[in-house]
Amino acid sequence: MKHFIYKGLLILAALTLSVSCKKALEEKNYTGITPESVFTTPEGFETLVNGAYAYQRWWYGKEEGYSVSEMGTDLWMSGAGDVYTDLTQYLNLQSSNTALTTEWQQLYAVINLCNTGINRIDGAGLAANVRPIREAELKFLRAFYYWHIVETWGGVHFSIEETKALITTANRTPVETFNKQIIDDLVFAVANLPVTTGDYGRVTKPAAQAFLARMYLTQKKYTEARDMALAVINGGYGFALLPNYADLWKMSNLKNKEVVYAVNYSTNLVLNDLVDKILNPLGHSRGSNNGHLLFAMKYDDQAGMTRDIANGRPFDRYMPTRYLLDLYSDDDSRYEGSFKTVWYANKAATGLKIGDTAIFTTKKVYAPAGKAYKIFDRNTVYNTDGTVKDQLHYVSLNKFDDPTRASANEAQSARDVFVIRFAELYLIAAEAEFNLGNSAQAATYLNVIRTRAAKANKVAEMQITASQVTLDFILDERAREFAGEQIRWFDLKRSGKLLERVKAHNPNVTGIQDFHTVRPIPRAQMDAVTNPEEFRQNPGYQ
Repeated sequence: MKHFIYKGLLILAALTLSVSCKKALEEKNYTGITPESVFTTPEGFETLVNGAYAYQRWWYGKEEGYSVSEMGTDLWMSGAGDVYTDLTQYLNLQSSNTALTTEWQQLYAVINLCNTGINRIDGAGLAANVRPIREAELKFLRAFYYWHIVETWGGVHFSIEETKALITTANRTPVETFNKQIIDDLVFAVANLPVTTGDYGRVTKPAAQAFLARMYLTQKKYTEARDMALAVINGGYGFALLPNYADLWKMSNLKNKEVVYAVNYSTNLVLNDLVDKILNPLGHSRGSNNGHLLFAMKYDDQAGMTRDIANGRPFDRYMPTRYLLDLYSDDDSRYEGSFKTVWYANKAATGLKIGDTAIFTTKKVYAPAGKAYKIFDRNTVYNTDGTVKDQLHYVSLNKFDDPTRASANEAQSARDVFVIRFAELYLIAAEAEFNLGNSAQAATYLNVIRTRAAKANKVAEMQITASQVTLDFILDERAREFAGEQIRWFDLKRSGKLLERVKAHNPNVTGIQDFHTVRPIPRAQMDAVTNPEEFRQNPGYQ
């Protein structure tokens, strides 16, 4: 298969080793460095492992990754600036989509990098106490990346061997093969990873257990999912839910006790490879976290407001469905902990002085009489059927805001991306127990999350009983907890609820069909293979 890589292109850098990602026919070796000269030394092998981690930055905290994993669900609609409306609305979603092409290229490049490391580790000269840890890291990462591939595209190309020579054919591999390899790799990782690490961002045993619990749930192995989730919850690892949900998102508190696994970004933005023709040939995706740009409404077109660091750079890509906003009761602190509703004047204007409320957005109907500030309420933003009336102004997700950026127009953020939070373990256990017929125990785990979410003196109002537990309730709870955190599309697919819930709760999506439970294989890949009769496009796509 043409993996869109320069085979054997190994670039040593201060922090990462990257395999570039273009068609194999464009092979180049800019440095003359070869696997044999690099991976036979411990120092060289470390660059491979570091490079395998770095590829997570192509998905997490990136517009392409958000568009694939959050959009086209029950939670989000297109803002005026949405550039991937085909993913958001399933209108003419085809193999030419550039977000999918980018992710395909990078995911297969890093799979080959992981395979290379796993297959060559015996000759790397690693110390006896280091070798099993590095192999476990690479197997965790291979499982992690293969999950993204198989859930996104289904049973596509699969290999656990290093690509050493030009391959022009691709195989169609059953989903079950992917799933078995994912479990096997994660079991190995759990058995060989350390409990803690002094190098933040490296995977640990509890992180591998948490991801394995997610994978068991995905594969409907509910007893195993519950038990593995509880192994993390009760494992004495020191994880805990933060008392205040909003505190999760403070830039000063990113390394907190609720983070089980994160993709870390450097505060030295140069090290995030924003522009580098060798390390980052696509020129835009590997830079820092840009989640802070994507969910911000247009605020700097209103009286009393000019763009500034505190309010962010509004790309206006995604806006919440009315359904998402209505999921939060008035007793739930996660609404205020997730969304921005008030903008304060940062310049003088008629009837406004600096510091006055300039804009107020609300999911409720709000009478504007006698107010000097601009109001965007429920009826201003949404039509009566929930479709969008105003794509520019709305309640905005602000989990990913970064007021520490150097300037108002700075697009990069050093914010880490939380891939697995401790809260997810309780929700995995709850969903597993529900599917095992234990609704009372499921309610117990859900109530742990809802207790933390409750506003002061509202814990009792937030508790639920066994009779209230349904799969839809669990999905609603996951929406309240994880809105925007690059997991929603996978949640809906896993539960078999993607089409049902999108049709029921996202009236701006009119094009979704049965075949949309997998994405189209990129056209560039289909054009590159020499066995198109065997390696066919996913049904429904061109």
